[in-house]
Amino acid sequence: MLLESTVVGIVGMNVLAVVLVVCRAVVFGTRLYRPMLLNVGLSVAPVLVLGAGVLLLAIALAGGLPLGVGYAIEAAVLLVWLLLLPNAGYLITELNLNHRRPGDRVPEWYDVLLVLSLALSGVLNMLMNIFLVQLAYAGVRFNAVDALEGVEVRVLTAVVLVLAAFGVYIGRSVRVNSWDVLHPWSLVAKVLRHLRGGGQGRAALGFTVTCAAFFGLMYLVVIGPLVQAVVLLDA
Repeated sequence: MLLESTVVGIVGMNVLAVVLVVCRAVVFGTRLYRPMLLNVGLSVAPVLVLGAGVLLLAIALAGGLPLGVGYAIEAAVLLVWLLLLPNAGYLITELNLNHRRPGDRVPEWYDVLLVLSLALSGVLNMLMNIFLVQLAYAGVRFNAVDALEGVEVRVLTAVVLVLAAFGVYIGRSVRVNSWDVLHPWSLVAKVLRHLRGGGQGRAALGFTVTCAAFFGLMYLVVIGPLVQAVVLLDA
C-alpha cells in the first residue's frame, strides 16, 4: 500500500507539473514554455531506460543468449541510466521565476507552485529510479531483500547521489547534456577547463556536497520508509 501511494504521488506530481505549464499558456495567454516540458520528459527518461532494459534482457535470456550477454546488457543499461539520472535532479535548478516576463498576467503564486512542482517531480523521479535499481541490485547480487539495508547497497546509493549531484552541477554550470557523452574526450576537456577556472573547483565541490546532502535527506524521507516496508514484508 505504501509503494502504491508513493508511485501514485510521484506520477501525480509529474502530471501536475505538466498541467501547470500547459495551463499557464492556455489560461493566461502566455507563450508555452517548452523547455520546462522538455525537462520533465528528460527527468522521466531514466525510468523508461530501466523498463526498456529489463524488457530487452528478458527477451535476450528467453532467446537462449549466453549469460555473459545478459551481463553486458545489464551493464550498458545501467551506464545509460546513470548518465540520464542527473536530468531528473536537474529540475531543482528550475526553482526560480526566470521565465516570468514583464506584462505577464500570471499570478506570482501560480508560478511559485509551478516551479515547485517541477523541482519536486524531478527529485521524486530520481529517488524512485534509485529505489528500483536498489531492488534489482539486491535481488541479483544477494538474492535477498534485506540486503537493501546492508552496507554495500547504502554505500553505492551514496555514491550515486553524489554523482547525480555533480551531474546536475555540470549540466547547469558547464551547460552540457547527457548526449554529449557521445563525444567523451571533448566532454571531459570542457569540464576540466571549467573546473580549472578561478574558484570553479570550490564552487563545484560546494554545490555537489550540498546538493548530495539534500538528495540524501530526501531519500531518507521518501525511500527510507519504502525500504523498511519491503524488508518487513519479506521477513
